[in-house]
Amino acid sequence: MPHIRPVSDLRNNFADISKLVHETAEPVFLTKNGYGDMVVMSIEAYEQKLFESEVYFKLKEAELEAKSTDKRYTHKEVFTDLRKRLAHKLDADNV
Repeated sequence: MPHIRPVSDLRNNFADISKLVHETAEPVFLTKNGYGDMVVMSIEAYEQKLFESEVYFKLKEAELEAKSTDKRYTHKEVFTDLRKRLAHKLDADNV
């Protein structure tokens, strides 16, 4: 169940809201005059949401690319290429 509080609680009960967002890792929705106004969440929860969003976007992108071509790569091909790229990058950084 979402945590919904009036925006005035941010000023009057900041410590309670801070404790709530850190303990639950869930956002608190703040209302102003009965309407949604803003969301407060911990930095950790925000960073996790960003990470999940990026992963979802990359998976969607890969899904669309997979639909547009029949080319497939084996696990060995992918990791061999990644190792070559990483080695090349490390060599370039050490120059």
